[in-house]
Amino acid sequence: MRILVLNCGSTTLKYKLFEGGEAGLAVLAAGVVRGAPPYDAALRRVLADLPAAPDAVAHRVVHGGDRFTTAVRVDDEILRALCQLTPLAPLHNGPALRAVEITRSLGVPVIAAFDTAFFADLPARARRYALPVIPGIRRYGFHGWSHRSVAERVAAISGAPAPTLVSLHLGSGCSAAAISRGKPVDISMGYSPLEGLVMGTRPGDMDPGVLLHLLQEGRTAEELERLLHHESGLKALAGSADMQQLLARKDDAARQAVELFCYRAIKYIGAYLTVLGGEAEALVFTGGIGENSPEIRDRICAGLRWLGLKLDQGRNQRGEERISADGSRLVAYAIRTDEEVGIAREALGLLTAKGPAQPLPTPAPPPGG
Repeated sequence: MRILVLNCGSTTLKYKLFEGGEAGLAVLAAGVVRGAPPYDAALRRVLADLPAAPDAVAHRVVHGGDRFTTAVRVDDEILRALCQLTPLAPLHNGPALRAVEITRSLGVPVIAAFDTAFFADLPARARRYALPVIPGIRRYGFHGWSHRSVAERVAAISGAPAPTLVSLHLGSGCSAAAISRGKPVDISMGYSPLEGLVMGTRPGDMDPGVLLHLLQEGRTAEELERLLHHESGLKALAGSADMQQLLARKDDAARQAVELFCYRAIKYIGAYLTVLGGEAEALVFTGGIGENSPEIRDRICAGLRWLGLKLDQGRNQRGEERISADGSRLVAYAIRTDEEVGIAREALGLLTAKGPAQPLPTPAPPPGG
């Protein structure tokens, strides 16, 4: 069975076409289209250029709300329900659901797989806000496919089937997760993908009193939505959401933006290592920045030396998978996330009526690399 996985992010459209069965998954084609949504034209080019037609299409959908905690086949009723969740994650759900609409015309099963599903069973202490009970208001968590992917990779590297670790997804969106014995126990993102770390255009943690003040000054809800999703974060601090550009600049605004970005990450890592009771085996960097920026990894790890974390500068600069020195008390990794293979496994399990798929062997790379 050929499964096309589409991953519509806030700045990229990623795709992988898998050939799957009981023996595992092989990649037939893969690519990344960079830009900004909507991705209509880019998606149609991807579909036209595939080496073979898919038998099913699976989409990464960021927000599943309370209702969707496992992958589902999309029909008209499911699509309407998902559209109602778009305001909670407008940078992601909107483009993803537009891609769902386009691929439904292919006449093959279309599946939605949810970032929030990995965090569906968070303990109450990490799930609840200290608010009166309001239906639907809770901490959901995001980047679930990414955090799941790197946890599985750490399990494979270490031989521990259920590792305890802190994973750090750093990209246009950023999140930190505490994973205890293979299960998430906390996540920096909450009701929406706005909470937690400083991001490209999102602020992360902030006093809600700021929003009340802006409302009292006459700002509309639409203006606040744009402020929080498109005009905050690194862009607000230094005029650019591109970390590579900020690192190359020498001005105070860029320096302070990078410092704040790393400082917030260090705060969360320290908190989550405490939550895990000192049992964490690893710190994992992933996402576009986490995977590709040795300087950001170095700055963050420098704030954790008191824990006995020793970075191997050579490994870090070369971008090796293990970046900590031999003998480091806490092992640090830079692992390329593979959200798409997890989604393909889940879709395959759903389509073959076997329930959620179990991890399969790591897929072979596409022909030609």
